[in-house]
Amino acid sequence: MHFGLLYTRIREDERLLLDELRDRGHEVTKIDARDPPFHLEETPAVLDGIDLAVNRCMESSRSRYVTLLLDGYGVPVVNGPETAATCADKVRGSLALLRAGVPTPRTTIAFSTDAALAAIEEFGYPCVMKPVTGSWGRLVSRIDTRSAAETVLEHKEVLGGYEHKVFYVQEYVEKPDRDVRVLTCDAEPVAAMTRSSEHWLTNAARGARTAAFDLDGAAHDVAVRASEAVGGGMLGVDLMEVDGGYVCHEVNSGVEFKSLNGAVPDVDVPARIVDWLESRAGG
Repeated sequence: MHFGLLYTRIREDERLLLDELRDRGHEVTKIDARDPPFHLEETPAVLDGIDLAVNRCMESSRSRYVTLLLDGYGVPVVNGPETAATCADKVRGSLALLRAGVPTPRTTIAFSTDAALAAIEEFGYPCVMKPVTGSWGRLVSRIDTRSAAETVLEHKEVLGGYEHKVFYVQEYVEKPDRDVRVLTCDAEPVAAMTRSSEHWLTNAARGARTAAFDLDGAAHDVAVRASEAVGGGMLGVDLMEVDGGYVCHEVNSGVEFKSLNGAVPDVDVPARIVDWLESRAGG
């Protein structure tokens, strides 16, 4: 099979995929998404003959448009444009989870600092404010006091771009010092791990400790439903343990998996992903 790997930087995750694809004898064309012009009227020659394109662009804006363009050319691509767009925007993602009945933290959207402050006061302290786009826990704030709320809101109002004028306010969920990351491929869990930290943010990119996690029935159910809610594909579903159950606080389309691969010795994560890619390309 002939796979196209679209990227903006080859990280360890992409190297793992490339090695597995090539070890199986597949042809792989690496495409730096910043290089070719994407004309609307004709398919770029670099995409000729590709059975399946794998979008691994890091930046959410570039990822959304690349996926949309490839779909327009009729080139099969994972993840698809609807999934990429839904996961790249926290408002769209939260709405998708809510509509599908997936348990998720209570969230309020505001479009002015006054309305955002009112939402924060209604939630009480602490609560959480997130940018509507972004990853790795960047610019996510736990707000513990009214003074802190006023400061964060002023910074977003003065320094932020237009997306920072959309205030995404969420309840603070009391959880253990960890969350759970589940990698799914078309709603089928591949592997899961916990991410633990003394800091309230438990992203692996921020140095959280990782360990394999065996999904129980409740976690499996929420992960599957969350994946289906955003349209399927290769996804990182993030869960928090609450009152004997789970809530899903985010689903990631451009999921990184190197930390997961190191945390689950009994699962070859790149091999499982390539199994799925082969099934998609062959279908």
